[in-house]
Amino acid sequence: MTHTPKHALILVVDDEERNRRLLTSMLEVEGYLVNAVGSGQAALQTMATQRADIILLDVMMPGMDGYQVARALKAQDNTRAIPIVMLTSLDDRDSRLRGLEAGAEDFLTKPVDRIELLARVKNLLRLKTFNDFLAENNHLLDALVMQRTQQLVKSYHQTIEVLTRAASYKDEETGAHVTRIGLYTEVLAQSLGMDATFSDLIRYASPMHDVGKIAIPDAILSKPGAFTPEEWAIMKTHSQLGAKLLSGSDSPYLLMGAEIAAHHHERWDGGGYPLGLVGTAIPMSALIMNICDQYDALRSVRPYKEALSHQRTLEIITTGDGRTAPSHFAPDVLQAFKQCATQFQDIFDAHLDVRHTA
Repeated sequence: MTHTPKHALILVVDDEERNRRLLTSMLEVEGYLVNAVGSGQAALQTMATQRADIILLDVMMPGMDGYQVARALKAQDNTRAIPIVMLTSLDDRDSRLRGLEAGAEDFLTKPVDRIELLARVKNLLRLKTFNDFLAENNHLLDALVMQRTQQLVKSYHQTIEVLTRAASYKDEETGAHVTRIGLYTEVLAQSLGMDATFSDLIRYASPMHDVGKIAIPDAILSKPGAFTPEEWAIMKTHSQLGAKLLSGSDSPYLLMGAEIAAHHHERWDGGGYPLGLVGTAIPMSALIMNICDQYDALRSVRPYKEALSHQRTLEIITTGDGRTAPSHFAPDVLQAFKQCATQFQDIFDAHLDVRHTA
């Protein structure tokens, strides 16, 4: 059973009673339903017979620690989609990487700040609502796949359109932007010699690259100036949040969308995020998306910058400007981009933003 956000059920897992009481109090006063248990084993036993909308999970516990519990929950079909927020006094990179590898969606540092807790819970509930929507939608679509192949593909496209539109409401991106991204990636895939299936998939999957921004606070997304280190850390989580949102489907469009969402900020030279992947460890779909997103970002107006011309954008991508460098892109992708750059310009000119001024 999925609860409405107002009456969402939150499972609190912490071996210290004081922490359980404090978290319960913070959540219940906001109208959430809370079930609190004192061990990892008790959490697994509870989830075997009950459902929760979010799990707040302490990392350091006797017996089963939080990492073990998270891995066990993500291994089960009935609990895999439930967002996990790890509660920890550890703030080092290795601990957070262990948590991400175990399947955690987010982290809160102890002592827990009430405002931050409520903001994270609200955003993850929004993300879970979209996950539930996808699960229900895909279940219906799968029942028709053998009889109505063309209608199924159309339904996938409609689902993608809904998700992409929802993400664009949260960000400065426009409908013209996501249309351009789809067309850029298709043209570049074709220039690289990819087959028709791959080119079609990336055209419809690439516009979902930033769907994880649904779960990023509006105050960060709409901030006109530079991010603080804390804000930037939150902003960077959109890639993995988007991948989680789109994963778990049989749709090839959503599967590639998850791949692109997860890795489109990785760089060929290893300087990207979230994992710092290098070279061919980055999926081809994300390598294509990276340069297309960069081109469109440079051509477009943003709260913090003016739009650049096609020629200046081409110069920055191919020779660098101190911020962007050719080493960020796969050599074969960069070469293919040079060959079809005129098509990029044509696509941009044919699908201008209303606010575009360059």
